[in-house]
Amino acid sequence: MKLGLQLGYWGKGPVENHGELARAAEAAGFDAIFTAEAWGSDAYTPLAWWGKETERVRLGTSVLQLSARTPTACAMAALTLDHLSGGRHIVGLGVSGPQVVEGWYGQRFPKPLARTREYVDIMRQVWAREAPVTNDGPHYPLPLTGEGTTGLGKPLKPITHPLRSDIPIFLGAEGPKNIALTAEIADGWLPIFYTPRLADMYNEWLDEGFARPGARRSREDFEICATAQIVVTDDRETTMAGIKPFLALYMGGMGSEDTNFHAEVYRRMGYGDVVDEVTALFRSDRKDEAAAIIPDAVVDDSAIVGDVDYVRAKVREWEAAGVTTMLVTAGSVEQIDQLASVVGTV
Repeated sequence: MKLGLQLGYWGKGPVENHGELARAAEAAGFDAIFTAEAWGSDAYTPLAWWGKETERVRLGTSVLQLSARTPTACAMAALTLDHLSGGRHIVGLGVSGPQVVEGWYGQRFPKPLARTREYVDIMRQVWAREAPVTNDGPHYPLPLTGEGTTGLGKPLKPITHPLRSDIPIFLGAEGPKNIALTAEIADGWLPIFYTPRLADMYNEWLDEGFARPGARRSREDFEICATAQIVVTDDRETTMAGIKPFLALYMGGMGSEDTNFHAEVYRRMGYGDVVDEVTALFRSDRKDEAAAIIPDAVVDDSAIVGDVDYVRAKVREWEAAGVTTMLVTAGSVEQIDQLASVVGTV
């Protein structure tokens, strides 16, 4: 099992020790470090800034929001970082949700799967640099023509020759259709809330994508890089209580009351009643109560909290379910070293 360090996105301001954590993760044998974005700090700037502190670990985004950048702009950023890092970049992409896409970026949200397919195809055209980049699709037409344009747009190839003609793309997907698309067109999957208990269901969706004509990967060379809180502790109760506010935010506060893709993940796990109650409390500004009513079983489904033997046994379960990398958070060098020792990267 490989480990990835999730540095995430910023809250009110920068996190001062991320450079130290990146260096520690590399020294401890981690495979990758990842950054994220919501509607504050972006993912690329911190990844480049802290990535310069490393020499070996892969540098990933988990995830970039499609609507934040045109596909060619994203491809440019990716090929730039790939050059600067010596070919260590992983592009992690996600569609986000309508509240962010339309409310923050001012872009249209409908047809997220079709938009993803076009976006990825354009990025790969840029990196292949075999011909000027064009796209006939309705979402990202290149060149742009018609009413409101000058008619002077022309297909272009990137001036810069990419270091790699095929940079890995992982997709953050949660629903069955999006997961199948991920298996068809991507190199890896970035599930934010994964549970080995539902591995058969996930594998059915993935297999649908692998079986499609032209699928890029098979199960043998496809990566599943799953986010998981792993905490080695003898005080499960306190630690799990500390995780529940995070789950309450994603379960009850992300998206709108009736359109929250994260909440749907927990409904598929069988926690529909919990989702409804958490959502009602969270949206009534009773956030502490929303967190408090989340059962420990909900935390146990997508996190690993316990002593060394318990953690090692659970990690083996995730690995047996098909997960290739555990994407974890850590606040200190000591915690990184502990995770590396327990999971076995060194």
